[in-house]
Amino acid sequence: MEQIRKSAPHRPAVLRLPSKLFLPGLSEFTRAMPNHIARSSLFAPVARGTKKIHKDIVLASRKDAVLTFSGEQLDETQADVWMQLMHEAIKFPLGETVPINRARLLRAIGRNTGKYEYQWLHRTMKALAFAMLVVEVTKGGMPKLEVGESESLHLIDKFMYDPERECYVIRIDPRWHLLYRNREYALIDWEKRMLIRKGQDMAKALQRLIATSNESIQRFQLIWLKDHFQYSSPMRKFRHSLEAALQELMRVEVIAAGRIELNTKGIEQATWTRL
Repeated sequence: MEQIRKSAPHRPAVLRLPSKLFLPGLSEFTRAMPNHIARSSLFAPVARGTKKIHKDIVLASRKDAVLTFSGEQLDETQADVWMQLMHEAIKFPLGETVPINRARLLRAIGRNTGKYEYQWLHRTMKALAFAMLVVEVTKGGMPKLEVGESESLHLIDKFMYDPERECYVIRIDPRWHLLYRNREYALIDWEKRMLIRKGQDMAKALQRLIATSNESIQRFQLIWLKDHFQYSSPMRKFRHSLEAALQELMRVEVIAAGRIELNTKGIEQATWTRL
């Protein structure tokens, strides 16, 4: 009788991550954001107040991956918090809890310390913990995640507040390493970001976008930028806000020669030189 051989059950590959998130080029004067996040509309210069709650919306991003987002729409001040949290987290082993002094965190992002600011920070921590991304690699792009073709991640895996120490204790999912690897991240000049005036959130959003490319001359169509920044008002108002943002970035020396012009096809575009 012919012997029937049973095939061994398939076992998924074990995900091996480094012990710490080492990012070449990072210093105390820079913050890092994965390019997929920095180029997406996850954070946007939206108005303060009640935010939209999204469920499985596709974010504007690069063509080699699809980012689906569920959670409260996040703004640029919350981007500051998340970048600072990740900056602190890279000093600790991946997956371990990280203590974050709340007063020091607020000062690090250029905000005051007081009852209102602490309440705002707590709301932001809850929004970041609730926010979930699903990253799916497209067929034409190189895999960005080694485990499967789809991964879900929360911006903060979990957090708790310790009133005795007046600090948060957070945990970052170790799989975030996969979005930072191979230098797939933008380095944000933190000193210049903190010099951007209050109310100029579009300038902050542009700074993140600019940092994702090493090209000296950068050009983006206005219609793409308007969608990217989740700007719902008419184009004439967006154009006015964009011009103010370009002026602000020139003032803090992130760019030079920022302007709005027509391209060779007669379509409006923003053009600048990265410094």
